[in-house]
Amino acid sequence: MSFVLHGVGVSGGISVGRAHLASHAALEVAHHVVPKDQVSNEISRLDTAFTAVREELEALHASVVSGPAAAEYGAFLDLHRMILDDPTLSTAAKTYIAQNQCNAEWAITQQMGVLMAQFEEIEDPYLRERKTDVIQVVERVLKALLGHPGYVPAPLKHDGASILVAHDLSPADVLQYKQHWFIAFLTDLGGLTSHTAIVARSLNIPSIVALHHARQLIRDNDVLIVDGNQGVVIVDPDEHVLSEYRLRQSQLELEKQKLKRIKTTAATTLDGTTIELHANIELPQDVEQVKDNGATGIGLFRSEFLFLNRDTLPDEDEQFEAYRTVARKMRGLPVTIRTFDLGADKNLDSAKRVAANPALGLRAIRLSLAEPQMFNTQLRAILRASRYGQIHILVPMLSSILEITQTLHLIENAKQSLRNEKIPFDEKIQVGGMIEIPAAALCLDIFMRKLDFLSIGTNDLIQYTLAIDRADDSVAHLYDSLHPAVLRLVAHIIRSASRTGVPVSVCGEIAGDTAFTRLLLGFGLRSFSMHPAQLLTVKREVLRSNLPDIIPLTQKILKADDPDKIHTLLAKLNG
Repeated sequence: MSFVLHGVGVSGGISVGRAHLASHAALEVAHHVVPKDQVSNEISRLDTAFTAVREELEALHASVVSGPAAAEYGAFLDLHRMILDDPTLSTAAKTYIAQNQCNAEWAITQQMGVLMAQFEEIEDPYLRERKTDVIQVVERVLKALLGHPGYVPAPLKHDGASILVAHDLSPADVLQYKQHWFIAFLTDLGGLTSHTAIVARSLNIPSIVALHHARQLIRDNDVLIVDGNQGVVIVDPDEHVLSEYRLRQSQLELEKQKLKRIKTTAATTLDGTTIELHANIELPQDVEQVKDNGATGIGLFRSEFLFLNRDTLPDEDEQFEAYRTVARKMRGLPVTIRTFDLGADKNLDSAKRVAANPALGLRAIRLSLAEPQMFNTQLRAILRASRYGQIHILVPMLSSILEITQTLHLIENAKQSLRNEKIPFDEKIQVGGMIEIPAAALCLDIFMRKLDFLSIGTNDLIQYTLAIDRADDSVAHLYDSLHPAVLRLVAHIIRSASRTGVPVSVCGEIAGDTAFTRLLLGFGLRSFSMHPAQLLTVKREVLRSNLPDIIPLTQKILKADDPDKIHTLLAKLNG
């Protein structure tokens, strides 16, 4: 019987293949009372299981050599080892066995609950989702206790048509499954910021998470259609539906091949206006994808990804090597490094900061100014790397002239310390600011006097303008990129910067959405920055656009206040 499942598409594309169900350890374990003379044996069993899992993770870590997701895998495995060694899990579980005379399986699942409760108290959605990593680590320990650690199914024939269906997948699991040539991932759990989503995007295969009951409803060897663009899974489709999706699949592949033809074509509108198309990256290895898609620079290097999923901060030399690597690989093209956009609850030191609303708390430049030593380390690393390419510094979440003045003062202090040590750097390095707070947008004249360039972070600008928490499902539907207030604010920023000759770009999600390309061009935007995979589709839209035709319709959209009229005019603009 054919049926459809809906989830969250985290990596686009269409795949057609047969289901391969991944096994996982059940966390609902039995509770047994252990005689006193057997308690030490249970503790020993648990120690042995922990040792086996530790060795398993170390072996997986050693197998990570290279590839587009190597650094992510390594960081995820490091996190799993940290969870494994957390006293709340390891030491406390043994104490629980001794105090309650219970079996090791029961003790470890009880302590898992304690550790997960700690994660639940974290406000930041990215860190809160790390509780799934706790479950994955405990599953490994349970597998070891049950005598089948690190279970991997028999190797599949490489027929290019196997789709992995799992309750959840850890990055370590994905490492083990790499040899099996899966063409798509489906999981019951996960979200847009989950590790599974990050890994799936880095592997560039269609993937859907948050399907809830896919592992229960789908049977091994079922024929599946995975539409990562729509977040839809069709189970046992009939021949008509199969034919339709195979046609769509062929069309998508043909479109990809056609897009490659414009990789080296200059991004110029029909009336001859040159547009800069830059890429957003998280880690140095992303540069290969940037170059593969013909970007003319990196408009946003999210440096905070160098700080995540680790128990120690990256020192100056480690950061310097990362920034220098990117600058060298870009061979003189601009590289804009955003200083770390970390939050109040990311536990960067022994003092645990937990804010009631971290989106409005001590994060981004606020945290940098509150931790000048850590900020100085990053600034020195960026400045040292600046002699190896065209590096710019981008400061996130600025809201006042005082923050700009303090930041520029700290940058000058970092420069002077390098001068004193006779370490060379680019004395004329440009410093820009993210415009993602309405206060910054409304005081733009002050910002433009102090900064060399601006970058509009539309994701946060929309959130703060509309007072919508995107992580809250009950109000997420109100997050509207086409709200009149948002459109007018973005247009105001672009036009104000253009009039004064200050370079401005958009690096938020709408920069990579072709529905907004002509609209932003009509606002006067000449520099976009987006995920590398979106670049060629946006370039195609640029090549088809004629500014004299676009601008009048753009003016009508800005004057409109009715949502239906805005959508109608936008459809006409993109028609």
